[in-house]
Amino acid sequence: MTSAAISPGVTRIGWIGTGVMGSSMVGHLIAAGYAATVYTRSKSKADPLVAKGAKWADSPKKVAEQSDVVFSIVGFPSDVREVLLGENGALAGSKAGTILVDMTTSEPSLAVEIHEKAREKGVHSVDAPVSGGDIGAKNAALSIMIGGDKEVVDALNPLFSTMGKTLVYQGKAGSGQHAKMANQILIATNMIGVCESLLYGYKAGLDLPTMLQSVGPGAAGSWSLNNLGPRIISDNFDPGFFVEHFIKDMGIALSEAKRMGLSLPGLALGEQLYLSVKAKGWGRNGTHALMLALAEMSGIDWKNRKSVQ
Repeated sequence: MTSAAISPGVTRIGWIGTGVMGSSMVGHLIAAGYAATVYTRSKSKADPLVAKGAKWADSPKKVAEQSDVVFSIVGFPSDVREVLLGENGALAGSKAGTILVDMTTSEPSLAVEIHEKAREKGVHSVDAPVSGGDIGAKNAALSIMIGGDKEVVDALNPLFSTMGKTLVYQGKAGSGQHAKMANQILIATNMIGVCESLLYGYKAGLDLPTMLQSVGPGAAGSWSLNNLGPRIISDNFDPGFFVEHFIKDMGIALSEAKRMGLSLPGLALGEQLYLSVKAKGWGRNGTHALMLALAEMSGIDWKNRKSVQ
């Protein structure tokens, strides 16, 4: 298999899951000239893609029957198992040579299981979770962490490069998911710092946008600070990535850490804080909604705050 085998107008793309990120990602492939067949649980979410030329299929199995490469990006490992390995899943509709690419953040062990079951049928499987949120998806600037057979991954590069800017092969099946766990561990503790810094600046009477001008470009700068900090300041907690999905990711990482005999107290704290965010009803907000819970701990109603004199 070579990268020359995949090209617009020739390769048929299947896409399962058209949520916050998936709709933009498959949209880039359609814009690049790839024919796409899509499926999502709420058909209305796929209507804009159908308007752009995508075909609708009413099950993951039927998506695979009409596709050469099938991508999935859904919510939880249970969803991955259903849409890929279920009775009406993509593997059931795949023929020998089909490539399944799961871009959901999921369990490394499940990625290995999918890879093994696909291989029994002559089907290829790759785990390729992404980082960059809705902004990265919209701008085709995602970081894609990839696990699977190297020759298959190389063949997929024309597709990955249409959706992302940083494409890194991590190793055998499951390696992409392990790399994404490392990514989520970084985000969990970094987001605590972002929110606490903004809380401190607010209580000290600083103009927060002005503060960001100083700290954002320096050693304290981060993607979360520079991209989500302004959203926090403007009280925009729309999801680039859902809190409830982030809790799922932290749970996977903590489970893997326990299996490996690792103590990760920062991650454990992050999980507890985000569980409080969900408990307060903000599970469908973005990960930066952590600010709402942390502010409440200090007696601050963040959305109704007033200037500090």
